[in-house]
Amino acid sequence: MTPELIALILAALLQILQIALFSVLAQKQVGRTYAASPRDEPRQLTGMAGRAQRAMNNHFEGLILFTIAVLAVTYADQGTGVTAACAVLFVLARVVYVPAYLFGWSPWRSLVWAVGLFATATMLVATLI
Repeated sequence: MTPELIALILAALLQILQIALFSVLAQKQVGRTYAASPRDEPRQLTGMAGRAQRAMNNHFEGLILFTIAVLAVTYADQGTGVTAACAVLFVLARVVYVPAYLFGWSPWRSLVWAVGLFATATMLVATLI
């Protein structure tokens, strides 16, 4: 298995962890009854639960582009040390992004996000070259 595919699997596992974290924090805020309901009446999450939700949603967005990059590198057989390093960098940035968002590390959260996006973009460009 290529380093890029391993990184993609790790990024997907991180997404699962973020879903679990969000679920726990949201349930603490809204209660079990509401969490188990059909949620016809939406509730705005605040604090850590709201941040966990936004970080989770942001990871879904980043994961789409990263998946495209990994699939492009893999199917084009363009894997190099650069693409492997970028894949690892993306995962590391996303791991750091979670506490950066949860604890409001400003402006570091945005910088960490940019590192992940740059790593993904580099993989895409490297596939074309």
